[in-house]
Amino acid sequence: MNKTDKRAFGASKAFAAAVISGVACAMLVGAASADDALKAAIASDKRTQAFVQRDAARHPYETLTFFGIQPTMTVVELSPGGGWYTEILAPYLRDSGHYIAAAYSEESPEEYRRGYTAKFKQKLAADPARFDKVELAVFEPPNNLSYAQPGSADLVLTFRNLHNWLSYGDDNMKRVFQSVYDTLKPGGVFGVVEHRLPEDRLQDATASSGYMHESYVIELAQSVGFELAEKSEVNANPKDTADHPSGVWALPPTLRNRDKDRERYEAIGESDRMTLKFVKPGN
Repeated sequence: MNKTDKRAFGASKAFAAAVISGVACAMLVGAASADDALKAAIASDKRTQAFVQRDAARHPYETLTFFGIQPTMTVVELSPGGGWYTEILAPYLRDSGHYIAAAYSEESPEEYRRGYTAKFKQKLAADPARFDKVELAVFEPPNNLSYAQPGSADLVLTFRNLHNWLSYGDDNMKRVFQSVYDTLKPGGVFGVVEHRLPEDRLQDATASSGYMHESYVIELAQSVGFELAEKSEVNANPKDTADHPSGVWALPPTLRNRDKDRERYEAIGESDRMTLKFVKPGN
C-alpha cells in the first residue's frame, strides 16, 4: 500500500469511527430523552395524589424501565382498572406512541363492569390534554379478547390482574395469554406484575386469595410460545407471608379487615409481587 492509499485508508477509518460515534451519541441522547420523559410523567402534579402515594410500593419508573418501554411504542394495558398506570402511560406515549387501554365493554352483562368502564371513560374525558389520544378497546375474558390488531403491539402490560382471570379456568387463562402473544410484534414484550404465592403453598383453582405461583405464570406463558427474558424483584416484599385472612386484600391499600390487625398489615405494606418480562420470539 503506497502513501496515498494509506492516507485514504486512514481517512476512511476516521470517517467510519466518526459516524459510529455520532450514531452512538444520538442513541444515548434518545435514551436519555425517553428516560427524562418517563420521569416527568411520573413526577407530574396532574396525577391523582392517592396514586402518587403508592409509588413507593408500586415502583412505576423501575417497573416500566425493566419492561423496556419507549415513548414511540404501541403499548396495550389489559384491565387498567381505575387508571393508576394510565395516568403515567397516556401522557408518556401521547406525542410519539400509542396507548391502548383494554377494559370491560360498555355493554357487559355485568353491571359492575359497565360501571368500571363508565367511570374510566369519565376520567379520560375530564382531561383531554393528557388523555385525548387514548384508544379505548374491549378486553373482557373469557369471550372478548380482540382488543388490538394481530402483530401490532410492542408491549402488552397487566398489573395484578391474573388472579381475576383465573376464575374462568386454566383453558381460558391460556386463551388470554395466546391473545397477548398474537397481539405482539415479533420481539415484543409481555410485562406482568402479580401477587406472588410461595411455591410451597397450595394455589387453588381460582387463586381465591389473590396470590399466584410464579411458576404457574411462567409455565402458562411458555405454553403459548413466550420466552421468559428476565425476572425482577423490584416489586418484592419479603415481609408479606401471603397467608392473611381475606387474602391479599387484607393488606394496604384495601385493608379489608378494617381495624382488625390493621397496624400489623400496614407494617407489612403492599403485597409481595412477581415482575416478569416475557418476549415473543423473533427479530
